[in-house]
Amino acid sequence: MNSKIFKKLNRFFYSRPTLEVASDLIGKQIVYNSPNGTLSARIVEVEAYIGQDDPACHAARGKTKRNTVMFGKPGIAYIYFIYGMYHCLNFVTEPEGQPAAILLRAAEPIDNMDLMGLRKTEEKRFHLLNGPGKFCRGFGLTREQNGLDLTGDILYLQDRNSVVEVIEKSPRIGIKVGTDLLWRFYDKNSNAVSGNKKGLPI
Repeated sequence: MNSKIFKKLNRFFYSRPTLEVASDLIGKQIVYNSPNGTLSARIVEVEAYIGQDDPACHAARGKTKRNTVMFGKPGIAYIYFIYGMYHCLNFVTEPEGQPAAILLRAAEPIDNMDLMGLRKTEEKRFHLLNGPGKFCRGFGLTREQNGLDLTGDILYLQDRNSVVEVIEKSPRIGIKVGTDLLWRFYDKNSNAVSGNKKGLPI
C-alpha cells in the first residue's frame, strides 16, 4: 500500500482538547516503519487521560522521569511499561505544559499481519491487537520508541478516510479511580474492541 497518498496527522491535530482528539482518532490508521517492515492498523478504541486533576492520569502526582513526555509538545509518543510485562502506547495531546495523553486500547491490523504474529486464521485477526499490551507486542513497540515524534516518518497516524458509522463513549477500563468519566471511545461495529460495548453514542 502506497502510504504517500494518505494524509498524515499534523501537530495541530494533537494540540486540541484531548476529548476531541480521542473521538477523532477512531478510524484513523497508525503506521510504524519498523526495522522488519511497515506495519499498519486501524484504531478502534482509545482512552483519554487529562491533566493533574484526573486521578487516573500519570500526571496526577506531578512531573516525573517516567511521565516527562506528557508535559512536552503534543504529537509525541508516550510509551510506558506496566506489570513487568506490558508496554502501552499513548499519544500526547494539549499544548505544551498541559499533561494529557490518549491510550491506544485496540486496533484492527491492516498491513503485514505476519510481522505482527498472525499466521493462523482470519478469525484470529481481530484478537491480534485488541488490548494496549497486545497492540505494542504486535507492533514491536517498547520504551525504545518512547518520545518518537508522531509527525515524523517512523511512527505516525494517517487519515485514510475510513468510515466509522457509530462511535460510542463509556467509562475507562481497568482503573480504580476516575471511573465516572466517560473518556473511553470506540467503534461500536468493530470486532477488535477490547472491552464491553455498553456505552453511549457521542
